[in-house]
Amino acid sequence: MIAAGPQRSGRVRAPLPACAGYNENNSHFDLSMRLSELPRRTSATVERVEDHMPNDPIARRLRELGFVDGESVQVMASGPIGAEPLLVQVGFTRFALRRAEAARVLLRNGDARE
Repeated sequence: MIAAGPQRSGRVRAPLPACAGYNENNSHFDLSMRLSELPRRTSATVERVEDHMPNDPIARRLRELGFVDGESVQVMASGPIGAEPLLVQVGFTRFALRRAEAARVLLRNGDARE
């Protein structure tokens, strides 16, 4: 016996939240580069900071530090053990960030330049 495909219940599916990998129409596009993946001494432009929960304190703090849309960013150096922390320059200010924090910062596609 051949199993039937998934049954449709007639319910309307709620739209997926906009996140990395999907645009506002929930269609797939290439993932943006994350700050944690940016090669050292390569400039890029911040697209946005990813929230992991509503009113996310880490994402809010990153924005307060200057990780906002259109800001120039660069990874200057990384630590000796596990490449942590990352020394990141945003504008003219430098910060030490954990890789997990840097991974929340999304950069514009094709905007990295040496």
